[in-house]
Amino acid sequence: MAYWLIKSEPGTWSWEDHVKKGVEHWDGVRNYQAAGNMKTMKTGDRAFFYHSVKEKRIVGIVEVVREYYPDHTDETGRFGMVDFKAVNPLPVPVTLEQIKAEPLLKDLALIRQSRLSVMPIPDDAWAVICKMGGL
Repeated sequence: MAYWLIKSEPGTWSWEDHVKKGVEHWDGVRNYQAAGNMKTMKTGDRAFFYHSVKEKRIVGIVEVVREYYPDHTDETGRFGMVDFKAVNPLPVPVTLEQIKAEPLLKDLALIRQSRLSVMPIPDDAWAVICKMGGL
């Protein structure tokens, strides 16, 4: 199993929206690196659900339930999407500030490539963040 982080602006699509829907596609990704990350996702992989912009915090965990397929919102046909199922909220949301303050997380793409919307999370970093979030 691989681990990931996916970002969404809560005013556009929030954790609460995803929980209500249960399973939903992750569309609209137009960055080639982020799309490449999505192409490597496998069913059963897990991802942190990150509220970007003003909140800047990890609020939940989702699971890949359908692997990469064409994104119906992309008129060019170049990009795809995956489907995620809401798994559980983090008992304690983990902020970007907390992540930056943790030396074990200094090499995360979240810190180094702050605009990337879909990124891998190493196994050891996943465990650290889960602990920080009360799991």
